[in-house]
Amino acid sequence: MSRAWKSLAVFFAFVAIYTVSRHTVHSGVTPSTSSTTSVSTSTSTVIDAQTTCLGSDFRGVFNQGQGAAGTIYASVTLKKITTGSCTIKGWPVLTLQDRTGGVLVSTPHNVPDGGAPLTFTDSRANKAPSLVTEFMNSTTSFSLAYSDVPTNAATCPDAVNIAVAFKSGGSVVSVTPSFPVAPCNNGTLWLSPFY
Repeated sequence: MSRAWKSLAVFFAFVAIYTVSRHTVHSGVTPSTSSTTSVSTSTSTVIDAQTTCLGSDFRGVFNQGQGAAGTIYASVTLKKITTGSCTIKGWPVLTLQDRTGGVLVSTPHNVPDGGAPLTFTDSRANKAPSLVTEFMNSTTSFSLAYSDVPTNAATCPDAVNIAVAFKSGGSVVSVTPSFPVAPCNNGTLWLSPFY
């Protein structure tokens, strides 16, 4: 057989296979090629896997902040330690605890209405909440501030542990500050959204 006839035979074979495979896809039968199936599966898996993050999926670090005019600024960084992805949007729910695990302060009840009457040192903390998607080894943070000046001879609680949740009643990640967190004025805290 001549080279021209071989080329023509290969061309017609290709057209026949292509036509049959296109007909199979349109008739509702799953194509036999793994690349098409794999692409469809991974696309829908990524979309379906977006869930609300759980505190148990993270480890936390308290970033000791600065103080100015009686206000202490700090932040918390949370690192995702599990596989898969999840989403976060909004403000953290915090529970400040003493050495015995007793609850000293619980948010959002101790967060003043209207947000923080101050500007956080990290500009991302001053923005409105946005959707944050987390993957294994990615991080998210939030900023906090509190007054360390007691009023009317009231004592300020010394919290040595902070339990952070992404929603009220959700699982928590425990964060231990290097020094006690002592929010005065009945444990009032100012919080930023997650960023």
